[in-house]
Formats: sequence, structure tokens, C-alpha cells
Amino acid sequence: MVEEQAVIVGLQDETAMLEIVRSKPCGLCGQTRGCGVSMWGKLFRHRPYIFRALNRVNAKVGDFVVVGIEEQALLRSAVLVYGIPLLTMLAGAVLAGLAGEGSNRDVTTAIGALAGLAIGLLWVKGHTAGGSLDSRYQPVILRLGN
Repeated sequence: MVEEQAVIVGLQDETAMLEIVRSKPCGLCGQTRGCGVSMWGKLFRHRPYIFRALNRVNAKVGDFVVVGIEEQALLRSAVLVYGIPLLTMLAGAVLAGLAGEGSNRDVTTAIGALAGLAIGLLWVKGHTAGGSLDSRYQPVILRLGN
């Protein structure tokens, strides 16, 4: 189980809205919550990433909690998000390269790679749309923190 400390920023029925709090400040911006680098701050407007987890420990807003997710779920997610688009991009490049002729072969290969990448990303997006219902991929509040 991969564990991280978070703070509860909101409650809704039996669900808690959480924000991860880093134990060490960011090496780039020095912040432990949100982002303090001006470039990233402009891009993301210094908004923290808020996620939901079932509140089985009856924590209140402002409480620090320990949140966890199964290691296998994290590994599967990483393979899915990075591996599938990479494989479809390579397959698209190979198939387009085989179909291309002469001086246009490089252009055809590049277009095939982009098409394969787009197909892979669309597949991942469609596949993960229903994944939010799968409890194996949901973070869990394990206990109250410090």
C-alpha cells in the first residue's frame, strides 16, 4: 500500500475531499501545498489537486489523514496510461512505415505514429471513464494523521 498524508478540505455525505500535503517542500518552488513556481502557477493558477475518498474514519474538515492506494493498482494505472499510447504509437509508425513509399515514407511514418498515439489516448480515456467506479483504483483513508 502506497501511503501519503492529506488534509480534508471538504465533506460531502460519506465522502471527503482531500488535498495531498507533501512532507518535504517542493525542490522547485518550496511549497508543500499547491505550486509556487510562477510559470507553473500561471499555467495551473496555484490550484491544488483535490480528490475524493470514502470517509470511514469520520474525519472533519481540517483534519490530517493518511491516504493509501494499492501498489498493484498504481502500477496497472501507470502501465495503462503510459504503455498503451506508446504501443499504439509504435504500431502506427511501423504500419505506416511499411505502407509508405519513397521519399514520403518518413512523413507517412510520422503521421502513422501520431494517429497511433491519438488512438491509444482515446482508448485510455474511454477505458478509464468507467474505472472511477472500480474500488481497487480508489484512494482509501486509512487513519487519522498527525
